Amino acid sequence: MLDVISDVIEERKRQDEKWGAGRDQDNLVWSSILTEEVGEAAEQSLWVHFDGIDEARLYKELIQIAAVAVAWAENLRKRGVPTVVSKF
Repeated sequence: MLDVISDVIEERKRQDEKWGAGRDQDNLVWSSILTEEVGEAAEQSLWVHFDGIDEARLYKELIQIAAVAVAWAENLRKRGVPTVVSKF
């Protein structure tokens, strides 16, 4: 699990370098960004399934999804939204 989390952190750094660390998007923009990334992962899943494409591209898209979700959560925290973490 730590390897995957490390990859997400590296992707977050890459995103900050590309788009700027101070992005303050509203929830509609964040959901659009996340949805776009999910669409790219779905597309890669189809390539893997039907054309036998290497799953490395799919992995990359999943890491991007996680990194965008983290960025969105960070933005909410920065705006003062209280955290709610429950144990199931």
